[in-house]
Amino acid sequence: MTDQEDIYVEPDTGLPSDAEPPVSGTFLDVRDLYVHFPTDDGVVKSVDGLSFQLDRGATLGIVGESGSGKSVTSLSIMGLHKAGTAQISGEILLNGQNLVGMGRESVRRLRGKDMAMIFQDPLSSMHPYYTVGDQIIEAYRIHHDVSKSVARKHAIDMLDRVGIPNPKSRVDDYPHQFSGGMRQRAMIAMALSCDPELLIADEPTTALDVTVQAQILDLIRDLQQEFNSAVIIITHDLGVVAELADDILVMYAGRAVEYGRADEIFNEPQHPYTWGLLGSMPRLDRERTERLQPIPGTPPSLINVPDGCPFHPRCAYHELNEGRSQTERPVLRDIGGGHQIACHLSAEHRLRLWNDEIKPKL
Repeated sequence: MTDQEDIYVEPDTGLPSDAEPPVSGTFLDVRDLYVHFPTDDGVVKSVDGLSFQLDRGATLGIVGESGSGKSVTSLSIMGLHKAGTAQISGEILLNGQNLVGMGRESVRRLRGKDMAMIFQDPLSSMHPYYTVGDQIIEAYRIHHDVSKSVARKHAIDMLDRVGIPNPKSRVDDYPHQFSGGMRQRAMIAMALSCDPELLIADEPTTALDVTVQAQILDLIRDLQQEFNSAVIIITHDLGVVAELADDILVMYAGRAVEYGRADEIFNEPQHPYTWGLLGSMPRLDRERTERLQPIPGTPPSLINVPDGCPFHPRCAYHELNEGRSQTERPVLRDIGGGHQIACHLSAEHRLRLWNDEIKPKL
């Protein structure tokens, strides 16, 4: 398993680098996070002022189309942006420690033990020249002063725990000798080898068949209950977050547009973008009388994000806001019970549109 030479860039906002004590129960606290990438064509604003919290033992689902900033957020938490490529500011408090501005070695010591990540493509994320067992052994011995034989036994136990048959023999196999589902299980075994307190799963079921998807989601849920880990599920598949998440964060153009409990997001969504995501998702829990309706248009360029609300060029209701959608960026505000949205639509407009137009079609 290779180690990437990646660090955080010292924040340029003047925020204090010393972390204040975390809120009771809060394990991860992301505050006003910006992740920008300078290019020859301009600055790519991949994450543009994002805030959220995650408690121990809880699961947060981050959803949005490709290019919304989901994976960049996760790599920022893990400290895996390549050195010199990203301009990062804000705060990422992990158990009270501010990761933004923390040195390379300090972040590296946290990876694996305090936080770990399941990557989207385990075949490209695992080293092809080392056996699966050797890679789990290396990850374990970095944080534990044990012999290789002890670490090997632990690797076999982890492969067994994630449901890989014949772990004593498969521990010596290479990643290409595993099927897609088995590679994902091996990646989960590696990520959980040091009992991390935070587990980030970036598209953990992409390219897997439906049966294997269900098995992987069940596995993540069972292991979370066993280790009491805080979990972030990053996906464009709302069915995945419906299965696992306690809370859902909906991202668009690098910003949060809606945040709330999973049942609220699915049963009483308040943002037009969330309506579009739900309208384009097949539902098995209710009878559908209309065809699936994709969101018109395409996500904006993160170099030239539209003025005002970034979603307004694709929003069917932007004309109800007397021009504010084109000129004024909506702020994320609480509409009750911790449910937050960034939208200029009034409560009356949202209620009427939801009851008369949107809900009957979902």
